[in-house]
Amino acid sequence: MVVGGGPGPGGVPPARARGVFTNTVFGFIMAYTYIALWDERPQLGGYDTSQALTYVWLGQALLMSSALMGGGFESELVERIRTGDIAVDLYRPVDLQLWWLAADLGRAAFHLLGRGVVPMFLGALAFDLAFPGSLWTWPAFLLSVFLGVVVSFAIRYLVAMSAFWLLDGAGAMRMAMLAGLFFSGMLLPLNLFPGLLGEVARALPWSSLLQVPADVFLGKHTGWGLTQAYVFQAGWALVLLAAGRLLQTAATRRVVVQGG
Repeated sequence: MVVGGGPGPGGVPPARARGVFTNTVFGFIMAYTYIALWDERPQLGGYDTSQALTYVWLGQALLMSSALMGGGFESELVERIRTGDIAVDLYRPVDLQLWWLAADLGRAAFHLLGRGVVPMFLGALAFDLAFPGSLWTWPAFLLSVFLGVVVSFAIRYLVAMSAFWLLDGAGAMRMAMLAGLFFSGMLLPLNLFPGLLGEVARALPWSSLLQVPADVFLGKHTGWGLTQAYVFQAGWALVLLAAGRLLQTAATRRVVVQGG
């Protein structure tokens, strides 16, 4: 949605320009924080300073695409559940889950290009980033991003479906947002988490949103390790999509029982 009228100079909507500016500012703040941290602890988490800085800007590039802070379809879907408009959606000749998945994939692609490329480019101008040495890494990275977006959708769809029972999904969405920020590695790479916490964090589905794609980009997953990373992401996607389908089926029965 464009706020404040039509497109600004050069045809760029003001809201998108503000989003790019915000991502870039936070990227610089986090980058200098990481520099201070890595100056004290070189090779922290298995990353050198250049890789750590690259991780920062990948986080900013994927922030909106992977909906690490929410802000995707879930607010609209929760509102439709709250108002009862969801009854109309459930009886349309299209699958509800696939409908929202298609829309969310389009949203993710738009944000990857509209809010991801520019901050990454500006970060590359200001810092020495570790870009892939092989061209094959780029499609491997994009496939990992795609799988991460599907996992993100599946999590947020589950949260939205909970509104059938909670009636107000605001609390669940906030909890999901906090979990996404922490367990995706947005605040700090999950490789830095100590002991059992790190093992659990890396095993949770949120790691598919940023940590796994970032490690693919940085060349941490190659060969059989890359296949394992894809299997991890695809496995969580299938499990969570199936759980969402089960909740959708239960919700459909609930609507029929209540509405007759």
